[in-house]
Amino acid sequence: MSIHIPPIYHPIEKVGVDLGVKCLATVSDGTCYAMPTTTKRAKTKLSKLQWRNRNKILVNKKLGIKASQKARKYYIKLARNYAKLSNIRRDTTQKMTTDLSRRVYCIRIEDLNVSGMIANHKLARAVSDNCFYEVRRQLIYKQAHYGTKVEIVDRWFPSSKMCSVCGHIQAMKLSDRMFRCQKCNHTLDRDENASINLENAPDKLVRSA
Repeated sequence: MSIHIPPIYHPIEKVGVDLGVKCLATVSDGTCYAMPTTTKRAKTKLSKLQWRNRNKILVNKKLGIKASQKARKYYIKLARNYAKLSNIRRDTTQKMTTDLSRRVYCIRIEDLNVSGMIANHKLARAVSDNCFYEVRRQLIYKQAHYGTKVEIVDRWFPSSKMCSVCGHIQAMKLSDRMFRCQKCNHTLDRDENASINLENAPDKLVRSA
């Protein structure tokens, strides 16, 4: 029986990881992890199934309507679609966190207010789809196995609003996908800029996971 031995050497010492809306995770070394296209197809299939059955009374205890054979088949099909979507997300996040843990010793992520972001209807779907909390949980529990160190950057650190070159802080709208510094004219993808800032965050704003 073969025994998997965790790596004792990581090619990269430290990176910042920005969990975003556009991309599942953007890493300061230039790597970008995205949800597979199969996720979108599975969501579309699920939406169509629910839409086609939106006006059907499948079961209603108050009216004494029992679940018919068709209703039972619908609920089974619905459950399978939900399970498929969940499995795709879980598989993607597992592969991503494993790849990061094998390559990088110190992984810095932002202390996101996930519950607050889900309360915002503009961000709720993206946060749920990209499994922000699950990514953090997996990175933390894989520390012992892969010999990594996960660090949490203070949630008030302006990683998305600060220029990664000159340190200038400016206002940014959620719709702005490119960071254009108003001071030094440095231009970079918003998420990549944030990941670099997370990697270089002051130690006083960083704590161990």
